[in-house]
Amino acid sequence: MAIEEITARNRGLYARLLIGRARHLMLNARQKELSPYHLSSRQAYILFLLYHLGQRATLATLAKDGDREINTISLQMTTLEKDGLVKKIREVPKSRLLRFELTEKGLDIYSKSKNRKVDKAIMSALSKEEREQLISLLKKIISKAEKYQ
Repeated sequence: MAIEEITARNRGLYARLLIGRARHLMLNARQKELSPYHLSSRQAYILFLLYHLGQRATLATLAKDGDREINTISLQMTTLEKDGLVKKIREVPKSRLLRFELTEKGLDIYSKSKNRKVDKAIMSALSKEEREQLISLLKKIISKAEKYQ
């Protein structure tokens, strides 16, 4: 039995399942695109944040902007540091305050992985107006969902 038939009476559930399926398929496609760089989509997103945050890239800002817990970001940063893509910077010697920046290798991987050809190809199924409408609708859903966090 198809999901659409199962959820015929509950269109809200069907919409949520479709959002989940679209997210899953897009993440898988992005992961295939990133495989030559041995990078997960989450790691690529962190490199994107690091690049754009610049000097302001601390665990707290990365967690907030990356919509993850600090301990999750900390584990990701440890892996990225071991891979030579990021480095920790202590503002003052022996300080607990850390910021992060991309290494030369990290900048290289970021520049190679930032094009997001797969995302562009998938989103080309929508017109510019439809993409704007989708963004607007998803923002409404996110705003409502955030109230339950």
